[in-house]
Amino acid sequence: MATSCLSEDQFLCSVCLEVFTDPVTIPCGHNFCKNCITENWNISLCCQCPLCVKVFHSRPELCVNTCLSEMVDMFKQSTVKKNGSAEEQQAESGDVSCEVCSETKMKAVKSCLQCLTSYCKTHLEPHHRVTGLKRHQLIDPVKNLEDRMCKEHNRPLELFCKTDRMPVCEFCKQCNHKGHLIISLKTEYEQKKAEVEAREGKIHQMIRERQKKIICRPPPPYNQRRRLLS
Repeated sequence: MATSCLSEDQFLCSVCLEVFTDPVTIPCGHNFCKNCITENWNISLCCQCPLCVKVFHSRPELCVNTCLSEMVDMFKQSTVKKNGSAEEQQAESGDVSCEVCSETKMKAVKSCLQCLTSYCKTHLEPHHRVTGLKRHQLIDPVKNLEDRMCKEHNRPLELFCKTDRMPVCEFCKQCNHKGHLIISLKTEYEQKKAEVEAREGKIHQMIRERQKKIICRPPPPYNQRRRLLS
């Protein structure tokens, strides 16, 4: 099966929620990182599968699944290659294209709020070299850059009014939003991003704690298991 047809979810360990490292397959058929399942069994009262809760009366020997390990390595390499070449890709349908490219349109890597233009990696280079252009506000590539301009003052919406919860320009700051708490849009974005990451971290911690409780739960007595199976 080609790795390009597989998603990251198919290579995630359900214990650490990361892509497999030294994947092992236990007798019930489920896969885990070798270190993850080893640590869980070390702290557990019994050896059982974190997913199906099947109990193993003797501790299974853990050997790296070489076939799965090779597939994981191929998946990681394809991901790195894809991410590494993303800036050099030709623009496709739905992508923001470079507005300076005259023939083959390349995929834009940044949009400039001052120039109101989107640039590929090659045509963005002057913004990193020329002193005057270095001061321009660059953002991730977006379509319809005019929507990022203040309709009243025709200036870039580079700021964020915390008081009114809306993006504003420098002129808005001095007029309609004078005296309000104003921060940069970048700062507002970073704050919101940190809040989202913190919430995701708490969710992942809750998942790990719940999985740990399942792993540490002792198996039911033999007679009770017979009644459940009958």
